[in-house]
Amino acid sequence: MLLRQLEYLVALARERHFARAAAACFVSQPSLSAAIRRLEHELGVPIVRRGRRYEGLTPEGEVVLAWAHRILAERDALHQELSALRGGLTGTLRLGIVPTALPAASLLTTPFCERHPGVRVSLESLSSADISHGLAEFELDAAMTYLDDDGLRHMRRFPLYEERYVLLTPVDGPLATASTARWSRAADLPLCLLNPRMRNRRIIDECFAADGATAVPTIESDSVAGLYAQLPNGRWSSVISHAWLHMFGVPEGMRVVPLEGPAHGPRVGLVVARDDPPSVLAEALLKVAREAGVRDALDALLTSYLGGGPS
Repeated sequence: MLLRQLEYLVALARERHFARAAAACFVSQPSLSAAIRRLEHELGVPIVRRGRRYEGLTPEGEVVLAWAHRILAERDALHQELSALRGGLTGTLRLGIVPTALPAASLLTTPFCERHPGVRVSLESLSSADISHGLAEFELDAAMTYLDDDGLRHMRRFPLYEERYVLLTPVDGPLATASTARWSRAADLPLCLLNPRMRNRRIIDECFAADGATAVPTIESDSVAGLYAQLPNGRWSSVISHAWLHMFGVPEGMRVVPLEGPAHGPRVGLVVARDDPPSVLAEALLKVAREAGVRDALDALLTSYLGGGPS
């Protein structure tokens, strides 16, 4: 059994299409199909359900796929550990991040890359469910995500910060001069928010409901960048996580107003699988996270904006 055959199987399960899997592996489709047939012959079980097109894996194939993920992860861990012994880490750190944590990711990735210049970092914006799957299937080394996700119960978790929600509103708006604002007052403003499929939006809706209000935004976006793109015209207000200020700041002509209610929202943190042996790259990232002071950096940035600092 060749490791390359296992790589082809993992690619096929991911792409769910022979041609796309072959392209991802930089081989021809006949070569990929032949390699998987040889793997079936060597193991003595059918792995792929074949019809006119790819139809999924057999039950035996699902077992083989799970072992393929594990074996390839062990191979990567071996390479990482040997590279560390040679004097420096190499390889690619695969980091999944929920979209609303992406603006703060550089607080981890920058010091990590400075400490380990031989490592490349591959960032992927993923839902919480996709992150749980990616960690379980060894497709990710680590993730930045909400720590209260039930799918992460068996993972190692390190808190980075708690989301804090503030109102971003035009300087000539009715709440711009307020020292604080109630959620119910903010609900009356022309709003631009993330769409309800986003975890952050559902949390914010719960905060509005706790103050007896329902937010009905005029504009909804499926990304933080898309939301921010609507704000500079001076008409819309938004409720944002303070972590977004690290990347996007406060658009010209807008002001940050604290919202009354819980001081902190859910925790965002770094998550890695409980591998044995552990991923060397994931362990290196955890070490950086313990020293990075992400929470303090974001809180200090928010304080500077609330105190009339950067604009």
